[in-house]
Amino acid sequence: MARPKKPKIREAQLEGFKHFKLLVPVLEKLHLHACERDKAGNRILHYDQYAALILLYFFNPIVSSLRSIQQISELKKVQRLLGCPRASLGSLSEAARVFDADLLRGIIGDLLGQLRPLQKDASYADIQRIVTVVDSTVLHVLPKLVEAMWLPKSGVGFKLHTHFELLRGVPTRMDMTGDRIHDGTVLKTCVESDRLYVLDAAYMGFALFQQIVDARSSFVCRILDNVLYEVVNERPLSAAAIDANVLHDRLVRFTGTTASKAGFVQTARIVEIKCSPHRKRGGRAGQGGPNQGESLLIATDVLDAPAEVIALLYKQRWSIETFFRFFKHVLGCRHLLSSSPNGIEIQTYLAIIACLLIALWTGRKPTLRTYEMICYYFAGLADEEELLAHIKKLQPHP
Repeated sequence: MARPKKPKIREAQLEGFKHFKLLVPVLEKLHLHACERDKAGNRILHYDQYAALILLYFFNPIVSSLRSIQQISELKKVQRLLGCPRASLGSLSEAARVFDADLLRGIIGDLLGQLRPLQKDASYADIQRIVTVVDSTVLHVLPKLVEAMWLPKSGVGFKLHTHFELLRGVPTRMDMTGDRIHDGTVLKTCVESDRLYVLDAAYMGFALFQQIVDARSSFVCRILDNVLYEVVNERPLSAAAIDANVLHDRLVRFTGTTASKAGFVQTARIVEIKCSPHRKRGGRAGQGGPNQGESLLIATDVLDAPAEVIALLYKQRWSIETFFRFFKHVLGCRHLLSSSPNGIEIQTYLAIIACLLIALWTGRKPTLRTYEMICYYFAGLADEEELLAHIKKLQPHP
């Protein structure tokens, strides 16, 4: 039985253009990109217009696919806003390959410059650097090319290596690689100064630790239980550290071969935290991570912050997992609009821009409830007064 066609999107279903117009100046610098080879001047769909259409897809639940994006490009209201005529499916598909995804990084930087810390937490008063949680997530896509080559339909993985600023509540960088690239290898290419990198065990590596220290940054990273080290000093625990389930706070020197080869010979610190044991239950080998014992070992080069702050920093690593859920499920990035690596990068960078815009509009971290209210507004289900009332309730009480 044939699947019924979805009804066409009507202009009355698209609202909120007063706020959407704020995006147009942000994207203007992209307008002339990829026009160099257009000697005849026939280009109809420009980069800024394509990017705005993708952002409209993020913010309007009615627009659910590339075909839906093509449909809204036929609406006069959208054409007036973006200054472009109707876009064909072919031109939208081509745009994902022609336009350079890296140019969106400059726009992300511009928006970050406008964003101020969204929260002040006295817990981090001893941390002078920018707390940056780093992790990766995998998006699976099965390009038609793979199907045509008769390869096993297990999916082709793309990892999104993400840097998430904890106190501003937004992602600041995403690098896409194949899903077999080691996380630490990617981080080595983009270590910055004056940051405190909060990392999981997948990033553990003494060469990476040394590179972070050499860049005048710091790290807080979970390490495996079998790492070799000698205790230099056992620090006494405060009442606050004990309340935070800290078992030991030790100054150590790592004695293993990998540490010495990497030149990591300085005194470091291991904070041991009590946790609930976790045992793997079945499943394929290599999936679900290693068994978890009754404690976690957190290594850091930050020697002066209280042990409970180090424990809290590692606990806050889960904020990036919350963002990944927001990114995949809320912003629609489980549905990829293109199977080309460049097209996926464009979509992911525009998703970062969408998160930054929510933070700039509301002054708060992007959340599911706020995102839904903005979507209701753009879909015409909520008016501006209701949207502003929701945002007002999000503001911290004096």
